[in-house]
Amino acid sequence: MPVREMTADDIDAVAELRVCAWQHAYADLLPRPFLDAMSVEEDAARRREMFAQAATLTRNPVTNLVTESAEGAVTGWAAFGPNRPGGAHTSAPRAETATEEAELYAIYVRPDLLGTGLGRDLAGACLEGAARQGFTRVVLWVIEGNARARRFYERAGFTPDGGEDTYDIDGQGTHIPIVRYGRPLTVTDSCSV
Repeated sequence: MPVREMTADDIDAVAELRVCAWQHAYADLLPRPFLDAMSVEEDAARRREMFAQAATLTRNPVTNLVTESAEGAVTGWAAFGPNRPGGAHTSAPRAETATEEAELYAIYVRPDLLGTGLGRDLAGACLEGAARQGFTRVVLWVIEGNARARRFYERAGFTPDGGEDTYDIDGQGTHIPIVRYGRPLTVTDSCSV
């Protein structure tokens, strides 16, 4: 399935995909009440706000990518951009200034399509895009207990770099341990997961 840049028309589909993917991927890692309370509508509203804010920037530092089926349905989503100081849990605004280190913010695929290569395609497109934008290294944060995701990223050449933190998932003090992975980039980088 082809990878393309996300548009505002994809927001509702990406929000639905994200909520479904979180509820599936984190079923044994995050509190069930938190996952059950996730709202596609609220996620879509946040995404619309991010798209609107990005439109005011001279250069949008975040790249959102999607995969889609032959029928045009969104099947996967990924996002990358400059590394956020303070880790994945930070609420600090993303800077418009260039940095040498990118961050892979997210990769999600429809649960029924896991293992089909869509995640690999999205990861490869993110790594290639980050390298083309001049980044020399890429980092990501993953829930410490998410063995499936950790194996995926390790197959893509990422290794734990010693960064550890906690992620307050609900703003109410529910802290989940996260670990940072990293890998260097080259201009001709691609992903072989």
